[in-house]
Amino acid sequence: QVQLVESGGGLVQPGGSLSLSCAASGNIFSIGVMGWYRQAPGKQRELVATITRGGSTNYADSVKGRFTISRDNAKSTVNLQMNSLKPEDTATYYCNAQYLLSYTAWGQGTQVTVSS
Repeated sequence: QVQLVESGGGLVQPGGSLSLSCAASGNIFSIGVMGWYRQAPGKQRELVATITRGGSTNYADSVKGRFTISRDNAKSTVNLQMNSLKPEDTATYYCNAQYLLSYTAWGQGTQVTVSS
């Protein structure tokens, strides 16, 4: 079992920055890819960014050049640095982890609001 807890959400102005953090616990040594997803009101959850244990990253086109995902395997944490925030970035952000090859863990979500 893997548990994920997000932190760092909040209210920011357009053009501002925010950093999200996710702490993993449990069977952390079985974790492979980790990532961030987001879901805005009335929309489906979408992938924001992913990162492998080796540091390879993948980003949604909408956040390329603005967001940076990173992880610290020793601390079992993953971070999402968000810069140049836009109102359309407003959403609930969820941490995600793949573990035991085929299982998926989700955090409870943290709200990011960019106004107005």
